[in-house]
Amino acid sequence: MNKAVVLLSGGLDSTTCLAYAAAQHYQCYALSFDYGQKHSAELSAATRIAKKYRVVQHEMVTLSIGHLGGSALTDPNIEIPTYQGTHTIPITYVPARNTAFLAIALGWAETIEARAIFIGVSAVDYSGYPDCRLEYIEAFQTMANLATKRGREGGIIRIITPLIHLNKAQTIHLGASLGVDYAMTVSCYRATQAGLACSECDSCYLRKKGFCEAGIPDPTLYLPFTQPVSP
Repeated sequence: MNKAVVLLSGGLDSTTCLAYAAAQHYQCYALSFDYGQKHSAELSAATRIAKKYRVVQHEMVTLSIGHLGGSALTDPNIEIPTYQGTHTIPITYVPARNTAFLAIALGWAETIEARAIFIGVSAVDYSGYPDCRLEYIEAFQTMANLATKRGREGGIIRIITPLIHLNKAQTIHLGASLGVDYAMTVSCYRATQAGLACSECDSCYLRKKGFCEAGIPDPTLYLPFTQPVSP
């Protein structure tokens, strides 16, 4: 069996990605990051999900970029907004996050002689993050080919993005076909430590919209709220 490093945040997309990699008969090595995000509920979810899928190894890497600021997900002085529906890059974007994650995944993949890295980015239903686009992934792949011993010797570590062209509903359908238990996942930017979701942030909006469009009941536990967010 080929080995693969799977970036696992504990959210809907990364869990679908792990299930997909496992279904493709990869030996999965899960990689999660404590990068200074405001809650750890997603990391707790990642630990539970990694155990469920019996990954060969689950590494939780502390990456101290939160104190640098610049994102509502890490900076205590910036409030996480409710869903705005704008076409600008939102304040929840964490500068260079995927680049840092993929760089460490690349190093681990080369160390364990993995042939692939799975990341659950989507260029369809996402919040406008520049590091979720196909052009970005292609550029990182080019860099990985140039920067690794494996690449120089004629091999390749593939960056695999099975969700890149899927909207959230299609992702949920894919996960459902693979038996994913979405009740285990945490996507909310404002989640409580127990994993309860706010229902109002960008991530909650896209998640709710996805389940609605997929015609599949949403198993997420949401906190009470006053202003519903319509799909």
